[in-house]
Amino acid sequence: MIEIFGKKATRFGFGDAIVELGKTNSKIFVLGADTACSVMLNNFSEMFPDRFVNVGIAETNLIGIASGLAIFGFVPFISTYGIFLAGRAWEQIRTTVCYSNLNVKLCGSHAGLMVGPDGATHQALEEISIMRCIPRMKVICPCDYIETKKAIIASAYFEGPVYVRFGRENIPILTNEDSFFKIGKANILKDGNDVAVMACGTMVYESLLAAEILEKKGIKARIINVHTIKPIDEKVIIKAAIDCGVVVTVEEHQIYGGLGSAIAEVLVKNYPVPIEIVGINDKFGESGDPMSLLSKFGLKYTNIVNAVFKVLKRKKKYTKRIF
Repeated sequence: MIEIFGKKATRFGFGDAIVELGKTNSKIFVLGADTACSVMLNNFSEMFPDRFVNVGIAETNLIGIASGLAIFGFVPFISTYGIFLAGRAWEQIRTTVCYSNLNVKLCGSHAGLMVGPDGATHQALEEISIMRCIPRMKVICPCDYIETKKAIIASAYFEGPVYVRFGRENIPILTNEDSFFKIGKANILKDGNDVAVMACGTMVYESLLAAEILEKKGIKARIINVHTIKPIDEKVIIKAAIDCGVVVTVEEHQIYGGLGSAIAEVLVKNYPVPIEIVGINDKFGESGDPMSLLSKFGLKYTNIVNAVFKVLKRKKKYTKRIF
């Protein structure tokens, strides 16, 4: 049985972590873009008004101000909806922040389909790919509230640009304060040698649900929480491929350029095995109930189970072809 410690949106993890950092580190400076309430910055702005600026709906300016603060020794955290932060300000992030290797932390909220009623314009489904392709950028996609807190606090003491992705909807809390978290190190949540299922963000829970179904059918899945997509944990990925022989990746993101692509890049160079990538298949999102959207776009545990069956069939053909 999966142990769940309640439900809470990952954006709350960001809001609570940034307040905790503000209390212990006077160099923390926070900037918003007219979405402070939605991304949980209100507590910080009230407690530390001299270290908070709302620049308004001006994302490119947001990056410029944060860069200036970083040059003067502050640790600026900037947050708004992921699609506006990563999309509108990409060139400034690339050239001003990453090219200069500035210590700016970018926090993209309302990522994935689970923004729900806000619809396609507000659903960040591409930003993992456009962030991870920039040199020097680190990309983190935590699986729950507690892991988001840990990711934000860790990023404050990780030199250089970091992008952290989190969401709007309440989701199960799978980890606790004692759970291991380190930037760049994936976590094995369930062991197994029949198939390796590697997931990030909201899809970690769905992967664990899938593992329970698979176990009843005699298939033992290794479930890996790949919270850091860049730098990715090559050692854990390669070992899982060697032990299991097949891989399924799962993400609330386009199948192009995200977690699945990152894992495929590792394996094609080191240990090629059959892979199935579960994600958004080259489509824009739409308005609707968050859970209904996950079902419609093929991101539920049943879809992961089907992907496992599919990749296991390919494993038999792959083995015959090689040997």
